[in-house]
Amino acid sequence: MTTINNLTGIDAVSAGDLLPVFVNSDGQARKTAISVLQAFMQDNLSFGVAAFATQYASPSSTGFSVQITDNTEDTHLILTPTATFATGTIVLPTSTVAVDKQQVLVNSTQIVTTLTIDGSGATVTGEPTTLAANDFFTLKFDKPNSVWFRVG
Repeated sequence: MTTINNLTGIDAVSAGDLLPVFVNSDGQARKTAISVLQAFMQDNLSFGVAAFATQYASPSSTGFSVQITDNTEDTHLILTPTATFATGTIVLPTSTVAVDKQQVLVNSTQIVTTLTIDGSGATVTGEPTTLAANDFFTLKFDKPNSVWFRVG
């Protein structure tokens, strides 16, 4: 019997090509098609690609308050104030609705001199207190401790 190490190599594979597989439950060497391996990998691997729901807000006066949609989705808030504002507030999803590892990404096209992040029943740690023009930040929710952490 030829060992794998002694086989000739190839540079490209197709879905019908076969691979050796050792089946642990019966101690036997078997074969499987690359298409079977591909299907197995697609069903069992997660690469954590974030699919953010986009939310838009265009505040037109200082003292604005923008509520992030109260749901369990990761949200990208695109904040486009009409000018530089002295104060503004961003209200996060409520702590009873938010899910573990939920993220909120915020971009702002204008300066907000004094920014408040309202945790809606949760603590917010490391939140920015001001935004520069074209500034951004990301918060991630830790459900067990009911804390939004700044992660970017």
